[in-house]
Amino acid sequence: MVTPRWSRRALGAAAGLVVDRVVGEPPVPDRWHPVALFGSGVAALEDRIYDDRRAPGVVLAAAGVGAAALAGAVVGSPAAAGYLATAGRGLHDAATDVGDALAAGDLDLARERLPSLVGRDPSRLDEAAIARAVVESVAENTSDAVVAPALWTLAAGSVGAFVHRAGDTLDSMVGYRDDIYRRFGTAAARLDDVLAWVPARATAGLVALARPSRAAEVLRTVRADAGRHPSPNAGVAEAAFAGALGLRLGGGENRYGDLVERRPALGRGRDPAAADVAAAVALSRDVTWVLAGLLAAAGAAGWAAGRRRG
Repeated sequence: MVTPRWSRRALGAAAGLVVDRVVGEPPVPDRWHPVALFGSGVAALEDRIYDDRRAPGVVLAAAGVGAAALAGAVVGSPAAAGYLATAGRGLHDAATDVGDALAAGDLDLARERLPSLVGRDPSRLDEAAIARAVVESVAENTSDAVVAPALWTLAAGSVGAFVHRAGDTLDSMVGYRDDIYRRFGTAAARLDDVLAWVPARATAGLVALARPSRAAEVLRTVRADAGRHPSPNAGVAEAAFAGALGLRLGGGENRYGDLVERRPALGRGRDPAAADVAAAVALSRDVTWVLAGLLAAAGAAGWAAGRRRG
């Protein structure tokens, strides 16, 4: 029996999603997590080569991707790599922690917990702004930390899973538009845009599948509003969640240290409230299960076809 390679990858990607959903992050100290080790290596290289130019940033991105590809080749298993590259359970737990603090009326605790999800300054945010930040983060990271790892595992196995996670991590470290990284971080930001383009749009489709009664509104909101977001990919995921949850996301100022971004509104619903955090987490969880089911079904169909040919 000859099982198609894509079938093994599909089953591995589905397994990675399920294991992350059930187990969560690998049971190792934070400093030994593969992503933490990768980040430490990137930071060390950045310290050695940083210059306010684009060329050193290209070197950093190329080195990071090369190291990730090599690690993926060594691991070899799509299921193991897909699991290590996925962070849906951690995302949902972090969002729930902030939502619980909001529900209890403890704004100070919610502000304290928010940096685990977003980079914006939480000190001036009220309940509505914190809820908006959490829902937006859950939407964007459903694409980046759930859908994208699975699809890159399907496309290129363990190498694809690790390369995507490397690109996402590089972008989170240096892909900023401030005075320090505007040039140096350009390569990392563009790499992440390319790696996330298809997964972001797949996320919108999965959101529509997970909330079929809101599917038309999801697609309408994505078509009408996603392009107004400064990110070519985050806007798609956030618009999809806005349409599915009947919310209005964006439409405010986000402060990242000295940098201030003014975001356009996405969606035509109401502003988020504390209770919408749980709704966003539930939607993200359902997207995970829908995607895992589709991948498992496709992999099983390929396995059955190979068995018939064998």
